[in-house]
Amino acid sequence: MNLLETSLGKLKLQNPITVASGTFGLEYADFFDLNLMGAYVTKTITLLPKAGNPPPRLYETKAGLLNSIGLQNPGVQSFCAEQLPLLIERLKIPIIVSISGSSPDEFESLLLRLEQENGIQAYEINISCPNVENEGIAFGLDAFVVHQLTQRLSRLTQRELILKLSPNVTDITEIALAAEAGGADSLTLINTLFGMAIDWKTGKSRIRKGIAGYSGAAIKPVALAMTYKVAQKVKIPILAMGGIANWQDALEFIYAGASAIAIGTASFSNPRRVPELINDLGNYCNQADTPIKELIGKVTL
Repeated sequence: MNLLETSLGKLKLQNPITVASGTFGLEYADFFDLNLMGAYVTKTITLLPKAGNPPPRLYETKAGLLNSIGLQNPGVQSFCAEQLPLLIERLKIPIIVSISGSSPDEFESLLLRLEQENGIQAYEINISCPNVENEGIAFGLDAFVVHQLTQRLSRLTQRELILKLSPNVTDITEIALAAEAGGADSLTLINTLFGMAIDWKTGKSRIRKGIAGYSGAAIKPVALAMTYKVAQKVKIPILAMGGIANWQDALEFIYAGASAIAIGTASFSNPRRVPELINDLGNYCNQADTPIKELIGKVTL
């Protein structure tokens, strides 16, 4: 019996460990068998190619990482022609394609294009990008917009539809409930927090665009609290992330209500972090003789 088996809506996972979008590529196969993971999440894909933001766009802080990559990617046509076939060839685990658009029409066009391809089991809808039809306000900051977009996309696919939520809101549970009501099968949280770094000697921003996304160990308490709050409100499963670096961190998020967890920044300092975490979490469950599914949401107050 595999005590690490879990599910994320329609997805059956051999273990709850996957990777955060934009932090992990096939080059990690040089360090371990990628099919050890529960699932694989791609870098976010957009309708047209994006060059990303100008450098400097990465800065390591004392307790995390600032990034302002700007969703650099080759666009959906190139992804389908070149990257997706490689993923399908090499991976025997569920493939989750992350997508983002600047308007509801872009999201729909992306989804419909990807629906033509075999080998994709789920979509992660990144709603942290500006909505050009709503004066540039990010999709994920407005519950009504989230509901409308989710409802529109859920009608187009039978694949798992995962809405990725931003933590940069007043009440993340309001956004989560809107996504659930719109037809989301599951949720991903949290995306990066807002962050900034300045060189005190020169007064110059460490990141070209100023404000960046902040990830890493320092955001774990925030991510854990938001996972718990959302899990108390919704009935759909949660893929959680934010500062997870070891099996104990992963277990805390599972107790908080996550059905699966994703590793992001932690893999940069140790490319074998994922298989080590899977092994350690498996050892814990075997020693406790407890399936991981029985621990989901079982935190005591």
